[in-house]
Amino acid sequence: MPKLWNETIEEHRRAVRDAVLDATAALAERHGPRAVTMSRIAAETGIGRATLYKYFPDVEAVLRAWHERQVSTHLARLGGLRDGPGSAAERLEAVLESYAAIQRRRGGHGDVGALLHRGEHVDRAHRHLADLVGGLLAEAAAEGDVRSDVPAAELAAYCLHALEAAGGLPSGAAVRRLVAVVLDGVRP
Repeated sequence: MPKLWNETIEEHRRAVRDAVLDATAALAERHGPRAVTMSRIAAETGIGRATLYKYFPDVEAVLRAWHERQVSTHLARLGGLRDGPGSAAERLEAVLESYAAIQRRRGGHGDVGALLHRGEHVDRAHRHLADLVGGLLAEAAAEGDVRSDVPAAELAAYCLHALEAAGGLPSGAAVRRLVAVVLDGVRP
């Protein structure tokens, strides 16, 4: 089979998979993750249910794939903030604000959130995130903007655990106040 044919088929499969995950995201946003069904996904994407089942065995598999894509997107965004302009302290603040905002948006998913937030991809993401924040904390400590009497890894754990509370906060203003309290806790 010509290589072009294989690339075209793989491109088509990626496009269908992306369309399914985009539809899942739209449905979850409009109706909540629990309301996502294979029938709704098929209708939203305009593909038949039989085709959908060729890609995913059930709605849980679709939700997991969607979640993995979300986690990757969040990590990429946080990595971009880490690598952006400004001092380490400024970049740390931007990363923590973004992470807290992610936690706030995630707060209302209940059982589905608990189902999706487990497994190896989540463990890897947590390790990556802890390393990302820990690296920024170490850099900011070297610049004198973050306390150096506590190891950066411990400060990173403190920051990330404290910011998980953003999931229950009522407003963006409350999230910003929480971030300010966390940042006060890491300053010298």
